[in-house]
Amino acid sequence: LRKVPGLEVRLLADGGFTVRVRGTHGVMGSPTEDEPLLVIDEIPAASGSLGSALSGIAPRDVARIDVLKDASSTGIYGTRGANGVIIITTKRNR
Repeated sequence: LRKVPGLEVRLLADGGFTVRVRGTHGVMGSPTEDEPLLVIDEIPAASGSLGSALSGIAPRDVARIDVLKDASSTGIYGTRGANGVIIITTKRNR
């Protein structure tokens, strides 16, 4: 994800990581409150599970990654898309 334009990946003290869509920020300020919505093969991941959801995907299985950050693009996801949306399409779902 570090190579995807528009994304900011930060390592956490506990060895985990957090991902933010550049140009967005949450109201609460904690790393998980700022996380964007992750959608994998058209299925939204549970809130706060970005890291664990991503750990189940091998980079070689990813066909495409799209980053949505403006309100007109993220509006279909409601308030869950307020911090942006990362859409991952795997090769299995093509």
